[in-house]
Amino acid sequence: MRKLRVGVIFGGRSGEHEVSLMSAQNIIAALDREKYEVIPIGITRDGQWIASGDPLRALLEGNPRLAAPAAFLPQPGAPALVPLAPLGDAEHPEPEQAPPQAPATGQPGPFREPERGGQPQSLSGAGLGDIDVFFPVLHGPYGEDGTIQGLLELAGVPYVGAGVAASAVGMDKALMKAVFRAAGLPVVDHLVVTAHQWRTQADLVRSRIQEQLGFPCFVKPANLGSSVGVSRVAKPAELDEALALALRYDLKVLVERAALGCREVEVSVLGNEEPQASIPGEIVPAAEFYDYRSKYFDDRSELIIPARISDAAAARVRALAIAAFQAIDGAGLARVDFFVHKETEEIWVNEINTMPGFTRISMYPKLWEASGLPYPQLIDRLIELALERHAQRSRLETRPPVEIRDPANDAPAPPGAG
Repeated sequence: MRKLRVGVIFGGRSGEHEVSLMSAQNIIAALDREKYEVIPIGITRDGQWIASGDPLRALLEGNPRLAAPAAFLPQPGAPALVPLAPLGDAEHPEPEQAPPQAPATGQPGPFREPERGGQPQSLSGAGLGDIDVFFPVLHGPYGEDGTIQGLLELAGVPYVGAGVAASAVGMDKALMKAVFRAAGLPVVDHLVVTAHQWRTQADLVRSRIQEQLGFPCFVKPANLGSSVGVSRVAKPAELDEALALALRYDLKVLVERAALGCREVEVSVLGNEEPQASIPGEIVPAAEFYDYRSKYFDDRSELIIPARISDAAAARVRALAIAAFQAIDGAGLARVDFFVHKETEEIWVNEINTMPGFTRISMYPKLWEASGLPYPQLIDRLIELALERHAQRSRLETRPPVEIRDPANDAPAPPGAG
């Protein structure tokens, strides 16, 4: 039985490009070469796909010439989509082999360093059509928002993580909050401001924020993560600058009341139909809030596992994490973030991330490690879940239950009729 071929997709056009590269580095290093062939697939900042040579190094060094453009997708300016198909040697095809099976994760054991034997393959050695499962390690727009998921659905291939709808809702903070409220989940008071509203009704926007939310408040791009473009606004004079910054990244922003006196608590979720929640962890940012620098560059930020909350509050946030995951129809993985008041332990759901940061210091894998599932086994399980979900979806009918017929001549109606 041949190894499972895993296509790891990374980079992308969003403001979280660098975070994606860091996550991909860790995942590629941790994938066990005894089980997997790793096919790295990079996407540059301008949307160029590169899939041979050394795509990860090419993007890390900012030199796409270290890898060749992929033949299976259009490059910027190209007129048409090339069908997904094997790119191997057609005159000397590989012998037919038994379909690969997902590896068994086994029982959680002590943490170990990732297997590093061998180098990742490239599409010069394995065609795209030969890849068994894709791991889209893309954060933010054009990757975590349902776009890459839609492409992979159209191609009919398995992939790790949430589907199109869940990814889109999980990415858009305004839609996410609306879904959470509809599901009865507690959320902090907030307003949605569009670029058009700010451009044409700035005074009205300012007054609504001051009257309905007050200060301090947070201003966030609706469709971005890793705290890119987020500002804490302590007084009215700072509001214009914060909105201008957020609107550099999105046409819609979320303005949210600050959750004062609260702990920032996070829970990792894993599974499909029967998701499980990790033990909760707590973020103590080095800065005034958990901004981009605090998350990835400032080692003074603290990750406290388990979170400093009561057992009752811990059980509640775990239950709410699963409820939030199911509210958006999540699959595979997600990290759900909360505010927990330090005195009353009142809880609010902040947001869900359907493709959270996946570096070794990221909260998602660290929470599972603390819950008994080490990093390499966590990746194994995500691949299993992707294959399971794809197998279930592949059994769904795609044709109508009865043939549509033209009543005029009792013949089958032409395609598109009716």
